[in-house]
Amino acid sequence: MNNIGALIFDVFGTLVDWRTAVAREVRTHLSPLGIEADWPGFADAWRARYEPAMEEIRTRGMPFRKLDEIHRRNLDVVLADLGLDDVDETTRSALNLAWHRLDAWPDVAAGLLELRTRFRLAPCSNGNISLMVDLARRNGFLWDAILGAEVARAYKPQAIVYLSAAAAFDLAPGQTMMVAAHSSDLAAAAAAGLRTAFIARPDEFGPNPGETSASVPVDVSATSLLELARMLDSWPDHPVDSPSRVHVQR
Repeated sequence: MNNIGALIFDVFGTLVDWRTAVAREVRTHLSPLGIEADWPGFADAWRARYEPAMEEIRTRGMPFRKLDEIHRRNLDVVLADLGLDDVDETTRSALNLAWHRLDAWPDVAAGLLELRTRFRLAPCSNGNISLMVDLARRNGFLWDAILGAEVARAYKPQAIVYLSAAAAFDLAPGQTMMVAAHSSDLAAAAAAGLRTAFIARPDEFGPNPGETSASVPVDVSATSLLELARMLDSWPDHPVDSPSRVHVQR
């Protein structure tokens, strides 16, 4: 595996703690309106509509929409389910940007800096480009590109999302490694020919633990990005300024 030229990353859950931040943002915007609720539960309900909404696009012929638009539609549904239809448009618009204000897990910024000395790095997220840029600026992520769903005009786990990320770096799938905290994401990346690295994020869902180990075969498994960097340091050197490239049909 000494010809890996780029690492691409899942973001929600793998790099950022979406649940804690969304709960905080919901409380910040709704409490001044006299609304009290189970804020982590609100975050969970909002997130629970994420996959079903994308599945409409993946399999039911719905046109591609940015994740910000999907989040907003899902927010309106969650508010309606809670009997909060009177929340005004200004508050809804501000609240939808909660996903742009998520905080990284403690190891991430330093881990990305370490990994960037040897590999090209990019998010490969279902999040739209402006969302990824805002998270990067907030948390000090230094990317070489912003890749993922909006570039591919499709949503993971469709193979084109992973393949278009590899192609953007002029790399073959096998020269690209997907890094994620979710076995399903890694299984799809591996099926598309990518190498895979699992990062344990047991606190992703709060009291309902996230994955502590991959349930599918992976090339590397680590407890943090810093540990991943140390593990990859044992591989033969592969400088980022001269990757082994092949032509990839787009």
